[in-house]
Amino acid sequence: MTQAVEQAIDSIQVTLNAGGMNTINIVLAFVMFGVALGIKPRMFVEVFANPKSVILGVLCQLVILPLFTFLLTLALGTSISWSMALGMILVASCPGGNISNFMSSLSKANIELSVSLTAISTALAVLMTPFNFWQYGNLYLKLANIAGEVPALRIPLWDVFKTIFILLGIPLTLGILTSHYLPKLAEKLKKPFQYASILFFLVMVILSFVGNMEAFLKCIKYIFLIVFLHNFLALAIGFTTGTLFKVPYKDRRTLTIETGIQNSGLGLVLLLGTQIFTNLPPHGGMLVITAWWGVWHIISGLAVSAFFNRRELKLLAKNA
Repeated sequence: MTQAVEQAIDSIQVTLNAGGMNTINIVLAFVMFGVALGIKPRMFVEVFANPKSVILGVLCQLVILPLFTFLLTLALGTSISWSMALGMILVASCPGGNISNFMSSLSKANIELSVSLTAISTALAVLMTPFNFWQYGNLYLKLANIAGEVPALRIPLWDVFKTIFILLGIPLTLGILTSHYLPKLAEKLKKPFQYASILFFLVMVILSFVGNMEAFLKCIKYIFLIVFLHNFLALAIGFTTGTLFKVPYKDRRTLTIETGIQNSGLGLVLLLGTQIFTNLPPHGGMLVITAWWGVWHIISGLAVSAFFNRRELKLLAKNA
């Protein structure tokens, strides 16, 4: 990557006033509330009766993906800037995305497992997202051959913990309670919230690039390839892990989707709606990677879902 392209990427910036930050935080909280509307306590009982796939799914999302992402950033070397590498690590540190349950239903996968993994990874993200990002971010900055001075990544873990707990923990709990005590209302609200979550993310992406379109167009071919490789790695981790441990094929589909669909909306909120990264020099690479990841994983998720769906129809036709 040339220095001119790297500078163009890092020059991309979005500034929000306090009102804008609060709006983004509130909307994401509503999105997570919508995710939780499809979670019923009995699902956990059914899935945990055979916990192998749940354990593998949690390991894929919270342990294997961040580790392999870190290794990928090192392998890419000077093909990426330090800020792009941190963007990849930030995405990998986020929990499963809120559209993964919809993708799993399209894939004819194990939906109960999908919902359970989304809930578990989201709950654990309160601790694991700041820890993974802090650990692998600092390790990358220490080991990578970076030209110039880059300050140490000092992440206020307690502040990130509080932010994620408010944005994810509280809405998730309220959503599950609504699903349990007001099931009819939860069923009516579930799909509108699902569609609203996709719209919310697209609005965030547009907001990120509307004032930086020239710089974005200049770097999109580099960003596209990097995000493609990273997302392919995530999908491959889910499917390969399920295959190696011989879980049912429906569960392999779920592990693939859950690992390949990340809550990059949370990553954008941490970048745009907090003061966590103000100590870093221009870091538009983090913003571009995180935002484009959210767009691309919708495309790749639909493609993988269509492939799994078609394969299921062929198997049914063959066995008919």
